[in-house]
Amino acid sequence: MVHPVVYHPDFKISPLKDGHSSTYVDAFIAGTISAEKMRQIGLPWSEELVKRTLIGTGSALLAARLALQYGVAVMCNGGTHHAHADHGTGWCIFNDLACAARAAQRDAGVEKVLFVDLDVHQGDGTAAIFQRDPSVFTFSMHCEAQSFPSPLQTSDEDIALPAGTSDGEYLEVLQETLPRLLSRENPDLVLYNAGVDTRASRQRDRLVFASCADASVPVACAIGGGYQEDHLSIVERHVLLHRAAREAMPKYSPLVLADLRSMQLTDPKKDQTEEE
Repeated sequence: MVHPVVYHPDFKISPLKDGHSSTYVDAFIAGTISAEKMRQIGLPWSEELVKRTLIGTGSALLAARLALQYGVAVMCNGGTHHAHADHGTGWCIFNDLACAARAAQRDAGVEKVLFVDLDVHQGDGTAAIFQRDPSVFTFSMHCEAQSFPSPLQTSDEDIALPAGTSDGEYLEVLQETLPRLLSRENPDLVLYNAGVDTRASRQRDRLVFASCADASVPVACAIGGGYQEDHLSIVERHVLLHRAAREAMPKYSPLVLADLRSMQLTDPKKDQTEEE
């Protein structure tokens, strides 16, 4: 199957407004957003920031579509889970995976989405956006000893682990939780925010991919976190996610690809034309 869309810096179609208020989206893109809201985001507005943000959100939509085609897809950016419907915060402007969820539901026949957010901080924006939506289940496992975000939101399932939790304890909780959610919620797509600020990230990523493959559920992933001053160390930790995804690819071939490729994808260019 040839993917029908190439996302570009002028990407301004409806998935942004499926996840966010039209007023907020339009104000940010046009540069009329208030100084107060930009301070809340933590970044100065610029045309370059708009371009970067649109490309980043578009890459999330593309990752979700590629996951539906091939079983696994990983972004090289993203995880902007602190963005709410009408404002951004914590350097997050648009909630990339929230927009990807809406686009997959609208364009690709996806009915149920499961968010697996394993960043060290709670996925507060994601929880808030989908708080009253039974078609999306939000799961966030994070560190409880955090001053941000504040206030916390209520995910469908929150697990706040104490600081100092060992790798073994962390993986045990995840192993007890994720297969249960996959079985109970029976999602058509998993959107995984793979924050790198947990020490067990390599084993964790393998566990997530293995659990999704066992459940025959495609998974699209965003990198997240990374607050060390050593940038090379951060890059290497992000690369672990891509390596784990590569290892997982063969597990999907006999399990899900035939079913996934039978899904009919609509062309967002058509949606854009209709909107314009």
